[in-house]
Amino acid sequence: MTQIDDRRLDRRFERLERQLPATAARVLRWLRDPRSTWVRIPVGVLLVIGGLFSFLPILGIWMLPLGLLLLAQDIPVLKRPTSSAMIRLERRWVEWRRRRAARSR
Repeated sequence: MTQIDDRRLDRRFERLERQLPATAARVLRWLRDPRSTWVRIPVGVLLVIGGLFSFLPILGIWMLPLGLLLLAQDIPVLKRPTSSAMIRLERRWVEWRRRRAARSR
């Protein structure tokens, strides 16, 4: 089952990379590279910790999901829930944009 979860998460990341600006996509691609594990794990942990302290200035709740996304690359238990959450959020985003476009017409 983990191969399926790996492919599913990879597809979500690839889709996200296509939607990001070129510089951000390049950084994400580099972080996802298996050779970047030594950077990915500490960055993911720091982002999760920063997300937990979102009440402080500069730090924000946006850091928590980003950190979990990075950690999901290396922690098998996080792969399925992370890819499921990405799919749900993407569907909600598309639905919200459709409703917003329909209202503006």
